[in-house]
Amino acid sequence: MFKGSNVAIVTPFKNNKLDEEAYLKLINFHLDNGTNGLVPAGTTGESPTLTHEEHEKVIEICIKEAKGKIPIIAGTGSNSTDEAVSLTKHAENAGADGALVVTPYYNKPTQEGLYQHYKAINDNTNLPIIIYNIPSRCVIDMSVDTMARLFELKNIAGVKDATGDLNRLDQTIKKLGHEFIQLTGEDGLAFEFNRRGGVGIISVTANIAPKLCSDMQKFSKSSSEKDLQEAKKIDQILQPLHKALFIESNPAPVKYAAKLLGLCSDEIRLPLVKIKKETEDHVKKALNSAKLI
Repeated sequence: MFKGSNVAIVTPFKNNKLDEEAYLKLINFHLDNGTNGLVPAGTTGESPTLTHEEHEKVIEICIKEAKGKIPIIAGTGSNSTDEAVSLTKHAENAGADGALVVTPYYNKPTQEGLYQHYKAINDNTNLPIIIYNIPSRCVIDMSVDTMARLFELKNIAGVKDATGDLNRLDQTIKKLGHEFIQLTGEDGLAFEFNRRGGVGIISVTANIAPKLCSDMQKFSKSSSEKDLQEAKKIDQILQPLHKALFIESNPAPVKYAAKLLGLCSDEIRLPLVKIKKETEDHVKKALNSAKLI
C-alpha cells in the first residue's frame, strides 16, 4: 500500500492560522500530479508547533479531500507515549490508512524504551505503523535489531529511514526481509535507495515537484533499461533542488519554493524563520534548472 512518492505535505498558514483554502489547493495539486500518498502533520507539516486541534484538523481535512484516491499516512508521533497513542487513535478514527510515528525526541530512551513506546502504540490501534527513524533530529537511532523485534507485532509495517546510510537499508532487508516496508526520508538518495531494495520515499521535494518525483519513483522500480535511464535523468534534474531545499531548516525553503509556484505563502512558525536572501537565490536557481518556474 505504501510505496512510490509520498509527500510530507506542508501546512500552509495565513496570519498564523491554518490556511484551509491553500491546504485544499495543495492536496488537489498532488492528486492531479501523480503523488502516491499524502503524509499530513509530519515534521515538514510543522507538527511541533501545531496545536492539538490543528494537528487533528490537518489530518481530517487531508483524509476528507483525498476521498480515498491515495493513501494517507498521518503523522502521529510524539515524545510522550500517551500523546502518540492519542494522536494515532484519532487518525484511525478519522480514516487514515497508516500512521507515521517518529522516535521520541529529547527523552533519549534506550532501545528497550523505544520498543515499549512503539508497542504501546501498536497495542492501541489497528493502523499500520511506519517507524520514523531520524537520528539527526531526535538524537536517538533505532537499531535494526529493535526494528526486528517490533516487526513481530501486528501493526508495525515499515520504516521511514532518514539515517542517510544506505548500508542500513541493506542490513534491514537482510534481517527483516522485503515484507518490511522501507521508505527513505532522504530525497537525494531516493534513486539509489529504490535500486537497493527500497520501495519509495516520504518526500519534501514532492511538495513542489510532484510529477517529477512520482515519475522518478515509477521508473526507478522498473526492470526496463530505458525506464531506468529516465529515472536517472529525472534524479539528476532533481538533485540541485534537493540540495537547495535543505540549505536552511526544513520546511522554510520548500515553503518559499511553494510561494514562488503560487501554491501557498511562505509563512512559517517560530522558532523557524523565513529563509535568507542568499538561500532564496539558491532555491530560485534550482527551480529554474528543473524548469518548474
